[in-house]
Amino acid sequence: MNLVIDFGNSAGKAALFEKEEIIKIFNPVRLEEISHIYNSHLIDNILISSTGVDPAMINKHVNNQGQILSYKSKLPFILEYKTPETLGLDRIAAVAGATFLFPEKNCLVIDMGTCITYDVLIENKHLGGGISPGINMRLKALHTFTANLPLVELQNEVALVGDTTQSAILSGVVNGVKAEIEEIIRMYSDNYGSLQIIICGGDCVFFENKLKASIFAAPELVLRGLNGILQYNVS
Repeated sequence: MNLVIDFGNSAGKAALFEKEEIIKIFNPVRLEEISHIYNSHLIDNILISSTGVDPAMINKHVNNQGQILSYKSKLPFILEYKTPETLGLDRIAAVAGATFLFPEKNCLVIDMGTCITYDVLIENKHLGGGISPGINMRLKALHTFTANLPLVELQNEVALVGDTTQSAILSGVVNGVKAEIEEIIRMYSDNYGSLQIIICGGDCVFFENKLKASIFAAPELVLRGLNGILQYNVS
């Protein structure tokens, strides 16, 4: 059984895999819970990906048996990013997940988390992509950097024309993100031809049925990618 651990900007999560099958997901998971997960299951292989917590500290909770992901790790795709040392581990894992789900296709991976990241995979080469603020970051920024705008919570139904300050904020943020994603999909498709569009991350379910493009929603793509990297290194 494989254990993959992912601590990002906002929270931590972990998952148990039997080969490619997810057995159990722990989301969210606290650092002090990792030892219990490790000691309660027969774990063969462990991969740790962390930007929010020192990975060496996480490794202590699994008896220092984990592999620690970095841009220097053996990856199932060619990394052509010019500053790989600055590339987010979640982006590496998401692209890896795409290579295992769609091994013969060119892909655009859109991860909708704290930030919205775009990563393009062409002929198994990760060329790069883009980063923009996520939905909650935009909502918080409007409140933080203005004198009178309130902090608004995301709602499922958002009108195009906001007739209150709250609904106007939601319209601007949600419809702005929707327009951004659809236009970026169009631009990448114009440049690279047919692409498999994959969305993942905490906000992907919210947008799954709101986008015009044909997309594949994979909320657990990062965890699947981490497991794939682990299997790739073990084999």
